[in-house]
Amino acid sequence: MCNSILQVDVVIPTQTKYLDLIGSIGEHIARDIDEFSGDREALAYHLNLVLTEATTNAIKHASAVMRPEDTVRITIHIQDNELNIKVYDHGQGFDLETVPLPDFDQLNEGGMGLYFIRSLMDSVTYTKKNDGNVLEIIKHL
Repeated sequence: MCNSILQVDVVIPTQTKYLDLIGSIGEHIARDIDEFSGDREALAYHLNLVLTEATTNAIKHASAVMRPEDTVRITIHIQDNELNIKVYDHGQGFDLETVPLPDFDQLNEGGMGLYFIRSLMDSVTYTKKNDGNVLEIIKHL
C-alpha cells in the first residue's frame, strides 16, 4: 500500500509552450511512485497524455479573450493509492455530460482530449466555481 504523500502544484501562463513541461512532470511522477506494481511506462504515457490534453483544453477555452496575465493551475496529489489531478481555469466552463463522443468514422484533429482522459482515468468531473473551474481527474493506483 502506498501511504506516502506527493503534492505538486504548478501555475503556468495560458500558453501552449508549457505543455511539454506539464506532460513530462506526469511522466516523472509515474516512474517514481513508491510501491506501484503496474506498468510504469504505460502509466507515464497516460499521465503525459492526460495532463497535456487537460491543460490544452484549459488554455484553449480559458477565456474568450486571451490575456497575458491569465494562468492555468495544475495540482497533482498522490495519497493512499489514489492519484488526483486538478486543472483550474478561469473560462466560462462547460457541461462535461454534454460533450459528445468523437465521431470515429470522421476524425477531426481536435475533440479527442476528453475522450482520452475519460478512457484512461477512473473518474473525471468538472465543477464551475465563482472564481473559476476545476477539472478533477482520479486514477486508482
